[in-house]
Amino acid sequence: MQCDYFDAGVCRSCTLMGVPYDAQLAEKQARVEALLAAHLAGPADSVWGAPVASVESGFRAKAKMVVGGTVDSPTLGILGDRRQGVDLRRCGVIADPILDALPAIARFITTAQLTPYDVPARRGELKNVIITLGAGDSLMLRFVTRTAEGLARVRRHLPELAAAVPAAQVITVNLLPEHKAVLEGDEEHVLTEARALPLLVGDVELRALPQSFVQTNTAVSGALYRQAAEWVDELAPANVADLYCGVGGFALHAAGAPGVAREIVGVEVSRDAVASAELARDARYGRDDDRARIRFVADDALEWARRQKELPELVVVNPPRRGLGEPLATLLADRGPDTIVYSSCNPDTLARDIAAMPDYRVERARVVDMFPQTTHVEVLTLLRRVSG
Repeated sequence: MQCDYFDAGVCRSCTLMGVPYDAQLAEKQARVEALLAAHLAGPADSVWGAPVASVESGFRAKAKMVVGGTVDSPTLGILGDRRQGVDLRRCGVIADPILDALPAIARFITTAQLTPYDVPARRGELKNVIITLGAGDSLMLRFVTRTAEGLARVRRHLPELAAAVPAAQVITVNLLPEHKAVLEGDEEHVLTEARALPLLVGDVELRALPQSFVQTNTAVSGALYRQAAEWVDELAPANVADLYCGVGGFALHAAGAPGVAREIVGVEVSRDAVASAELARDARYGRDDDRARIRFVADDALEWARRQKELPELVVVNPPRRGLGEPLATLLADRGPDTIVYSSCNPDTLARDIAAMPDYRVERARVVDMFPQTTHVEVLTLLRRVSG
């Protein structure tokens, strides 16, 4: 795709901008195949499925916009080299419904007199605006402010914002008083009746509370969850654990239709994410016995696994970029089930973790291109124990 911001040198976030998409995907496939070559259960052509491609533009369903400029002329985008705001209001990788809302959000900043935070001077009020696209083009708007004064200003002008951005189903203010390089703080104030955004991902309508992590590429995420669910259904385990389950995407796809007997436990350290997963479960499964067989636990994945006398027949893991780490990889190597479905957003840590589990081999694998125009890539693997 072509990007005026990239060509002008004002934004280089998309490091592969201008590279033909087929070449991007081929390079990612080759790099991941090379990293995992030593861990395959058979010939490469029997292991690797076709990569899951994305559309090239408009795929990001979540935009994290740094607010800069002035209260009368705010910018929404990133911080430039001099720590000043760079406006990216027509960024080509962001979904159109989010882009369509940005002019009204900028006008609201002026209306509510939310002074953009000046990073070098360490003064001002509004730091970031985080926008998430949900089902039916609904939106979640989160304003990250420095003090409760920002909260009061958003609350005071909430009717104008709701009228200007009618797609905004959930509106919140997050307080981040510290001057540090993080996106948001711990304290969240929901200003709308609705607290969770519905997200139609694959075959399941998920729910996202404000501080729960969701994938940025909804269409490709759906393909990822469906592929994992196909593998699970083929193996037909009686029970499944989903570690780092987030808002429940893998767990609820693996659970199958209402009435399926499979037991599911999802483990996630974020309480917001666990609450989101429970909302989606309760909406999808009306029967008490279905809800009883699918449970979510707010806990550290490693500590939860350590406490189990026996792990389920199949374990799904979807860790952050740092991977499983040596303690959990070792635990799975020693006590893990015959089958692990490992979804990774960092092929380097995936290869390291598989090397730490020498009895497992990659039986199936697919590159899943969640992040076009960048070198980042997701990989879904089916690991099978071959000895022990």
